[in-house]
Amino acid sequence: MGKCYNSVVVAAPCEAVWKVLRGFHDLSWAAGVVTQVEKVGELDGEQVGAKRILNGAFHETLVSIDDRERTFMYRIDDGPGPVSKDAVNNYIGAARVLPITENNTAFVEWQSTYDSPNDTAVGELCNPIYQALLGALKKHFS
Repeated sequence: MGKCYNSVVVAAPCEAVWKVLRGFHDLSWAAGVVTQVEKVGELDGEQVGAKRILNGAFHETLVSIDDRERTFMYRIDDGPGPVSKDAVNNYIGAARVLPITENNTAFVEWQSTYDSPNDTAVGELCNPIYQALLGALKKHFS
């Protein structure tokens, strides 16, 4: 099983960061990283089963959202190259926001697990995307 893991400290209260991050269909905070979000179906971005297509390439489904734990999980149903439906199975991404009580900031984790015959290729595609997303989130609050 492959795994990607990335994290960042955001200079904003945990609740404020979660409020921005939790919108499955709203990635306006990620300008330059996510250029297009296409909502698929009738479910809104706060309902399990909501679907989206990011940048015309990543087909994703919201698997869970938990406001109490400030976490959501999603599945990649299809995507480019190493995350295509023929190249990877059981791709689950998850984001979580934790409070840093010392200074009222937030610790954000973004990770994924997956089954692939080429874990390295999946990591080489996904880790830079997660790093860019977390950088955009941090910049959004600066």
